[in-house]
This record gives sequence, C-alpha cells and structure tokens, in this order.
Amino acid sequence: MKSSVTLSHDLCHVCHHRAIAASSRIRLPLRSRVWKGQSGEFAGAGTGSSLDFQDHRLYVPGDDPRHINWQAYARTGSYSMKLYREEVRPVVDLILDVSASMFFDAQKAERVCDLFYLCVESARRSGASLHIHVISGDKSHLVPYEAMISHRWIDLIAQCAPDNPSMPPQLQQISLRPHAIRLLISDLLFAGEPEPLLRPLCQRQGSGILLVPYLPAEMDPEWSGNYEMIDAETQSRHSHRIEPATLKRYKEAYVQHFALWKQATLRQQVIMARVPSVVDLQKALHIEAISLGALETY
Repeated sequence: MKSSVTLSHDLCHVCHHRAIAASSRIRLPLRSRVWKGQSGEFAGAGTGSSLDFQDHRLYVPGDDPRHINWQAYARTGSYSMKLYREEVRPVVDLILDVSASMFFDAQKAERVCDLFYLCVESARRSGASLHIHVISGDKSHLVPYEAMISHRWIDLIAQCAPDNPSMPPQLQQISLRPHAIRLLISDLLFAGEPEPLLRPLCQRQGSGILLVPYLPAEMDPEWSGNYEMIDAETQSRHSHRIEPATLKRYKEAYVQHFALWKQATLRQQVIMARVPSVVDLQKALHIEAISLGALETY
C-alpha cells in the first residue's frame, strides 16, 4: 500500500489536534541543554542582558556603561562589569523519514503523524528555531511552517522519490545547523550499518534523538502458510511459504537488527526510543520515549 492511500489532510488534522493536546503535557528535552544562538527565553552559554546574574569582570573601553557595577566602583575605585546569562532560542532540526514503509499501514501512518506534529508543536511552544525536513533516500525537502500547518507537507512526499527506494535516508545531504537538537522520526527498516545515519545527527555539536514508530505485527508476526509478500518500498511482490523455522529466523533477525541500532546509538550518544503504533499516544510515549529522555513531561 502506498503512502497516498493512508495519508490524508483529514488524518493530519486529527493527529495535529491530538498532538496539540499532548504537547501541553509532553515536550522536547530542551531545558536540559545549554544553548548558543538567537535571543529567546532559554539560558545560553555566553553573556547577555537577561536578569540572570552570572559574574563580574574588569571594564574595558567600549563596554556598555549600563552594566558597570557602580557599587563596586564606590568601594574600590575600579570599574567592573556585571555579566548576565544571555537568553537564546533553542535550535531544533526535525527530520521525517517519508519512505513507503512509514505509511503502508493505517495505524503506523497515524502514529508517524502523531510524532511529527508533537515535535513541531513542542518546538513551537518553546519558541525554538525550527527547521522541518522530509527525506526518503537521497531526496529531501525543507518544509515551510505554513505547509505544515495547512497539512500540505504530505504533497511533498511524492517529490521525495529516490532512484533506489531501499536506500537509507542520506542525512548528510541535509543542511543541519550547529548546536541543534536533531530529531529523526524513522522506522529504521532498511539494511546497512547504523553509523552513516547516526553521524550527521551528532556532528557540529548536535544532539541526536531517534523516535522509531513500529507495529507489533512487524516485531511478532503470526505468519503461517503461503503468502504473497509486498516490499513496502519497491511495491514488488514475492511468493513465500512461511514455515515455523522461517518465522523464527525472521523474528531473530528483527531483534538483532534493533539490537545493533541500540548499540550504535549508545556509541554515538544518540537517544533512541521506539514508539508502538497501537497504543494511546501518551501511553506509548511513556513506554520508552520519556523514560529514556527523548521527550520529557512538564
């Protein structure tokens, strides 16, 4: 089943409103970071003009005289400057994998949209500088905020058709900003080593977070007998007879696949949280996303 079958503006509207409600209780882990960048309400790593006093230093010509510590001058006869913690806006780069496996099932497509809108709304509430990207293989698009609000971002999915549909997202082709929290929403159902995808999430002092929607039927299918399997990415069909031994090998390979991803994320210091698609959104986020620090509660 292709993405256009299960994705619609009506579905996006429902998911967006559910995400708005969830964002009043659950948010991105932005307040645990020290930020550098544009002015805003979060504590930064430099000094500025907020009311959060930080330190003193000697006056040098050209300093703003409004920040001279006149009480200290009266005592010592020397000019010194009051330093305050600068206020900055957090930086969030949100990347949505729009490969076909993300939308082949209605429940999974709905959970993908839930996570996408929750991240957007949490960033918006925090006043973060937000860039939104959709990507499939080596094709990506920057999504204007207006297109997200009007749900026209789903029209960009058709423009993200890679030459090789089985190719993992090529994140190195996206212009990711320094010091950003980089959120990737992907089911990770592609072959290959995890590191090439994880490295761009960590470069230039970025912090990587993976939110991984999944279906129980992907993890623990109840196949038995003859099936015509459809590759979600290429839409190619293959006939298979599923014996108990075949099913066992599949389940073992699935577990091993995500064990490798978990090990790689620990090495790269990227948070990975899997999010089930058949559970209430807030309950699903409490299973791993909140306990592992990918998201946090108010």
